[in-house]
Amino acid sequence: MVHRAGSKTNSLVLLIVGLICVMQMFPSFSPGEAMVKGGKEDPSSFMTKVGGAAIQGATAATVAAILSAVTEPVVNRLLVKRMTFSQAFTEITFSLVANFFLTTFPTNMLKFPVFEVINMALSFTSLSGSMRGIVNGWLFCTIMLPVTNYRFRKSMGWEISAALLYQAYIPTVARDIIYGWGRGIMSGVLNSAFAPETFVQKSCVFGLTIFAACIISSPGNEWRGYTLQPPDRKLPFFEYFKPVNYMRS
Repeated sequence: MVHRAGSKTNSLVLLIVGLICVMQMFPSFSPGEAMVKGGKEDPSSFMTKVGGAAIQGATAATVAAILSAVTEPVVNRLLVKRMTFSQAFTEITFSLVANFFLTTFPTNMLKFPVFEVINMALSFTSLSGSMRGIVNGWLFCTIMLPVTNYRFRKSMGWEISAALLYQAYIPTVARDIIYGWGRGIMSGVLNSAFAPETFVQKSCVFGLTIFAACIISSPGNEWRGYTLQPPDRKLPFFEYFKPVNYMRS
């Protein structure tokens, strides 16, 4: 049993590393690239950029859906049930992963393009990078939270009802706003610090930007997890928010 749990843990680590590497292959869009010379907006350029963002999001969604089908059920159990890795793996079966892929793929095909299209559309505004991130996070969460919660409950094997599709709106919108703000801030900081020029350099900076934004917004994710606990199995505040649980999830 220990050996099997160890093998599963190693597989999960490899999948996570693979996900990070793959996602770094998608370069970020610089707001400055969305403007034509002289600072004027070109309508045809706008549509091209938005269309390109949608295609980029769809490509990323396909890759992420495959890996999320394996990793997300584990991560959600770490987050909400506060299980250890070995405890979470005991609930993961091939049937669960295969069935959950039928959820991750279509929901990713909605979520990823929507985020990138909103992000690209906002790059044509005069808002600062951090303010665009805040607006993006609010819009994305408000539009896509029913999809997010549907997917979460499917991964946990819980009942799904219309009344629960906007569950945990406040902590989720706070998390997404902080993520968008952090992504906008870190994109400017890291691009200024490293001045990437090649595709590989831009990909690496993009990966670092996303990683930093996820860390910055992670307390919001913990708040969301605490809110999503079933009432009959809800852990007390100080038992749920332990440093070891936070680091694990």
